[in-house]
Amino acid sequence: METFENFVATLSGWVWGAPMLILLVGTGLYLTILLRGLQFRALGHALKLIFDKDHQGVGDISHFAALTTALAATVGIGNIVGVATAITLGGPGAVFWMWMTGIVGMATKYAEAVLAVKYREQGKHGMRGGPMYYIAKGAGLPWLGWLFALFTACAAFGIGNMTQANSVAVMLGNIFGVEAWVTGVVLMSLTGFVLIGGIRSIGRFTSMLVPFMIVLYIGAALTVVAININQVPEALRLIFYHAFNPIAAGGGFAGATLASAIRFGVARGVFSNESGLGSAPIAAAAARTCDPVKQALVSMTQTFIDTLLVCTITALVILTATPWTEGVSAGVLTSLSFAETLGDKGTLIVASATGLFAFSTLIGWSYYGEKAIEYLLGARVVVLYRVAFVAVIPVGAMLQLDLVWNFSDLMNGLMAVPNLIGLLLLSKVVRDETRRYFNARSNDAGHRLKNRVTR
Repeated sequence: METFENFVATLSGWVWGAPMLILLVGTGLYLTILLRGLQFRALGHALKLIFDKDHQGVGDISHFAALTTALAATVGIGNIVGVATAITLGGPGAVFWMWMTGIVGMATKYAEAVLAVKYREQGKHGMRGGPMYYIAKGAGLPWLGWLFALFTACAAFGIGNMTQANSVAVMLGNIFGVEAWVTGVVLMSLTGFVLIGGIRSIGRFTSMLVPFMIVLYIGAALTVVAININQVPEALRLIFYHAFNPIAAGGGFAGATLASAIRFGVARGVFSNESGLGSAPIAAAAARTCDPVKQALVSMTQTFIDTLLVCTITALVILTATPWTEGVSAGVLTSLSFAETLGDKGTLIVASATGLFAFSTLIGWSYYGEKAIEYLLGARVVVLYRVAFVAVIPVGAMLQLDLVWNFSDLMNGLMAVPNLIGLLLLSKVVRDETRRYFNARSNDAGHRLKNRVTR
């Protein structure tokens, strides 16, 4: 077993090496250029569309619910531990490279959602869409779409289930002494209650939970930043200066290279926002909309919220405190940084956020796995899948999960390969859809202006 674990860990490390990170960021940069910086010029319009109710559109849930379902899966441990890991291993400059990943990742997320809605189809359990559909129907590579679905189904039980349950169980056990099996049973019951109603139930639940947990965490983090406001300029200086003149956390120079700052910043950025992995477009495909571009613009804001907002605030909390200079491990760095300003309340806030983020990730990924299983085996197995997904949660809460973590990382990486191939092959479709939407919007604006002048 140890040999197999080492093999999986080595394979995972190889898949997530420099070539994968270059491919992910390179695809986002290519799409940014192709779409003429859409994430900059259309961000305001995209934010307005979040609350737009498209009553004439086809779909299962609103733009907002589709966004919160995707955010449920991505705003998670990566926003707390992932940022700390980037700073610990790559220094403050890694945050700058997280930003760069988020900026180009917005274009990737947009393109994924355009294709997901364009090539989706109606199924027995609601709309069906995502990379497996646009790879098969749009790019004409059904075997590659099948592989994507297989990797997604495997990842859902790992990174989207057992690892999340385990994170919550460890956190509650360390702080409150709660037995792991108790955490597992409670999580199983809560998840089963949400999943029983399918995507509409998930959408309603995430529409309430996700805004609450993000506002709670950001509110607490902003309180810390406000108290330490005099340290913020120095924190920002550290981020920009050490992006090109790296220094390792703790003030040392071991591993403090430009390559390490870029590597860990990009890797943790991708882990946090999942742009390019192909997970979020599965939720986007369920949105009630009459135009794929409208939902894609909403989906684009997911990366903005996740990386450029939540991760940035976490980084400022860490860099305005002192633990990052003392060689503290990434696992407790964020908690200690909050606690330095807020005391025990800070520790409790981070623990609560970790629990909520992990639970929301579990809910979001349950839907991704469901759609992947449906694509592979048909609608008849969806109910069975939900039962299996819920039943595995207590197992994850009670196990040691080194193998599962490595296997999950491997499956996540393998998801990205077919998805990125599909995005590159269909990039012109994304460009044409974008031009059509904004040309029509410009024409409508021109007609409205002409009518006002005429009157």
